[in-house]
Amino acid sequence: MGRLVVVSNRVATDAGAASGGLAVALSSGLAGEPALWFGWSGRRAASYSGQVSRGRLGGLDIATVDLAEADYEAYYNGYANAALWPLFHARTDLADYDRGFADAYARVNRRFAEALAPLLAPGDLVWAHDYHLIPFGRELRRLGVTAPIGFFLHIPWPARQLFATLPGHADLAEALFAYDLVGMQTDDDVEAFDSYVLHEAGGAREGERLSAFGRAVRVRAFPIGLDAANFMALARSEAAERACDRMRAHGLFRSLIVGVDRLDYSKGIPERLLGFERFLEARPDMVRKVLYLQIAPSSRSEVEAYQALRAQVLALAGRINATWAEMDHAPMLCVNRNYSRAELAGIYRAAAVGLVTPLRDGMNLVAKEYVAAQDPADPGVLVLSRFAGASRQMKQALIVNPYSADEMADALAAAIAMPRAERIRRWEALMDEVVRHDVVAWRDSFVAALREAHAPEAERPRRTTRPFARLGSDTRPGAHEPRRGEVVPGWRPRAQG
Repeated sequence: MGRLVVVSNRVATDAGAASGGLAVALSSGLAGEPALWFGWSGRRAASYSGQVSRGRLGGLDIATVDLAEADYEAYYNGYANAALWPLFHARTDLADYDRGFADAYARVNRRFAEALAPLLAPGDLVWAHDYHLIPFGRELRRLGVTAPIGFFLHIPWPARQLFATLPGHADLAEALFAYDLVGMQTDDDVEAFDSYVLHEAGGAREGERLSAFGRAVRVRAFPIGLDAANFMALARSEAAERACDRMRAHGLFRSLIVGVDRLDYSKGIPERLLGFERFLEARPDMVRKVLYLQIAPSSRSEVEAYQALRAQVLALAGRINATWAEMDHAPMLCVNRNYSRAELAGIYRAAAVGLVTPLRDGMNLVAKEYVAAQDPADPGVLVLSRFAGASRQMKQALIVNPYSADEMADALAAAIAMPRAERIRRWEALMDEVVRHDVVAWRDSFVAALREAHAPEAERPRRTTRPFARLGSDTRPGAHEPRRGEVVPGWRPRAQG
């Protein structure tokens, strides 16, 4: 058996750097496995050298290359984040389809493939991640790599007509057919990709296999999980307890509502603030009984759309406090900085309500972190957008339409007033899902499916179940009880039968 070779745009080159959702998931999913993590070092140079730097991250082998400054601007800030990111989040009004961006995107993917190919050994499996690397598998194939190659998209796949607005959309879709297996977060994403392939590319589907462009690829939903045991341990750490105590002291006699999001237009932060404002307008008696903490560290601050978003969020927060604050009380705090994962775990634990209401999101692990951080004897309530991938699994949350301020206001009122017995019942069901379908189950499920997809037809096991198990089903591949030695306080297996 060879290594699992994971390829992502950015590699966490030290333990503290693994703070983003993808980096944290990959760091947790690779722990204890023979693996290599390859990608961009995070450093920029005047020109591309192709030199590969090797190192270790904990017990994990890593290999990185630096990006040329021009490629960083055109590939990363350009095609990936100015074209694909808004497109895949249904914001074509913000997309920039500059042809030069597309050229840089293809060039960087080719260079990544050329840098990785000499590092591969017999038996290795290659697993590429996210929208930065859609053509990466095709570039490896062009270099003669015959290993199993899989791809996982962490963000949503866009609707067929939206994807068709991208110049060169057919070439980008065709690139996915160089993989043996393509994984997406939800069945909805798979269906959106299906729709494009069937209607725009004249493809066909048989079971899990899509055929088009003269090739076939297996496409399935693999909803990403959280390292639940690790995050629960973080919630009991000294740093978490200090953060929890601080928030409880600051919010004494008030119910804490918390939102934690990178400052991005896909996260629905302005809409969320409008929902909180509507809650206060409809229930003025609650003004001194709640405290809303919105943590929203800046991202891509050099981009005009993000600058405008930051100004909008700060203006809304200022308006809410100007309207409802008194000399000894303000109903909300808006914090534009990062906190450690341990501190966030403590903040989640102190919060009576976790407000996770993106306008469009592949999964959203904040929802799962909030659940994993709760006190089993007195858990908070998760309010979750129906447009987050997590809503397909976390059905015991209060599911809301984030575009409706009234609906969010009503959900906040219901969450704050919810009796403890109902909160515990809902939390136990949510925690069952978080533990059973954690990051290791996600990894194992994808890797097993990749091996099967790459195997010759005669060697593939016969499937006796329907190809798309519904999300949340305990029969999904990879679902499991807690691993041996894993302690999960407050969680118990769901009754079977």
